Amino acid sequence: MSQTDMNVFEQLESEVRSYCRSFPTVFTKAKGYKMWDEAGKEYIDFFSGAGALNYGHNDENMKKALVDYIMDDGITHSLDMATTPKGKFLQKFHDVILKPRNLDYKVMFPGPTGTNTVESALKLARKVTGRTDIISFTNGFHGMTIGSLSVTGNSFKRKGAGIPLTNVVTMPYDNFVSESLDTLDYLERFLEDGGSGVEIPAAMILETVQGEGGINAARTEWLQRVEKICKRWGILLIIDDVQAGVGRTGTFFSFEDAGITPDIVCLSKSIGGFGLPLAITLFRPELDIWAPGEHNGTFRGNNHAFVTATEALSYWEDDSFEKDIQEKSATISDFLVKLVTEYPEIKGEVKGKGFMVGIASDVEGFASKVTEEAFSRGLIMETSGPNDEVFKLFPPLTIDDEGLEKGLAIIEESIKALVETKELVMQ
Repeated sequence: MSQTDMNVFEQLESEVRSYCRSFPTVFTKAKGYKMWDEAGKEYIDFFSGAGALNYGHNDENMKKALVDYIMDDGITHSLDMATTPKGKFLQKFHDVILKPRNLDYKVMFPGPTGTNTVESALKLARKVTGRTDIISFTNGFHGMTIGSLSVTGNSFKRKGAGIPLTNVVTMPYDNFVSESLDTLDYLERFLEDGGSGVEIPAAMILETVQGEGGINAARTEWLQRVEKICKRWGILLIIDDVQAGVGRTGTFFSFEDAGITPDIVCLSKSIGGFGLPLAITLFRPELDIWAPGEHNGTFRGNNHAFVTATEALSYWEDDSFEKDIQEKSATISDFLVKLVTEYPEIKGEVKGKGFMVGIASDVEGFASKVTEEAFSRGLIMETSGPNDEVFKLFPPLTIDDEGLEKGLAIIEESIKALVETKELVMQ
């Protein structure tokens, strides 16, 4: 098999390409937690499609279900027409996910991506309340279309809009200023004081763990107080679980541990199971005031994704999968704590929760050097945070002990190599 010339990407693809710069090889095959390039080199995947591959690559049961469906000439595209796969997904999602958690949500299919579900959530909140403003939080990331960008904190991403992003007030996330300042005291003062210039918003939108913003995990008590504030003022609470959901933080929904019940929940990425595009917006039934077709999208009926998403829910039919995630999460957490203790030169801080974790380094450029060194040793992972100061671990939830240990060992080897070569001293 002839190998693809990397020049084809430089010559023919837009400068906007990103991940192929971070991982400069041509990938050709993937299975479970492993990927291979055209040269035959094997990589351990601690990236998981930025959270879209929580079940790893090419899961056997999902693959068989999809192949069988395609070979039987099943419907591929159907907009929002009723189809057998959509009906099966809706029923299984209700039976396996919503009902056991006592969650009463209607399911909306807004379009296939994370930004689609966020846009629909913002639109619905404004329609229901009749208000225009949204409160978002520092370092939040919610997507790349205009509405989603307006509630995103990253200045580089926001500038890409090319127009003013309005009708949003940004408030400090948990511990954004300091651990001694309760940021919700600040927020609530703005709501209480008629001279603050802040109108009562239609909704607040947040991630319980900020993925692109630096793997910042909000405390349980902070989330609980956010919910209380929203209820007090009649504000809808939107939880963006596009990246943190579907088991990534240890439970199916990232907010379960906090015991809160959002008004609206955004899901995408791994809800499709196999990496196929799918997004859903969940909301309380009384909020379902849409007129038919008032919010639509050509590809909201991705039946191939319904097939794999339904099969993926089999992982959640009992609590064994969740327990395994939490056990491995403890292993990862212990490992990261050990790293920052044994390598004080990196000036590291452990961030995140579950399988959505990383280390923030106060040494400029260090996180990027770690990911580069790890890639050269056969591990794929990315950076996070406004200054790329965090190296981020996103292994597939299905990774076995051997794969996890190998990946963690490569991270430690990479850090050790950088420390020994005095990379840190040179800063």
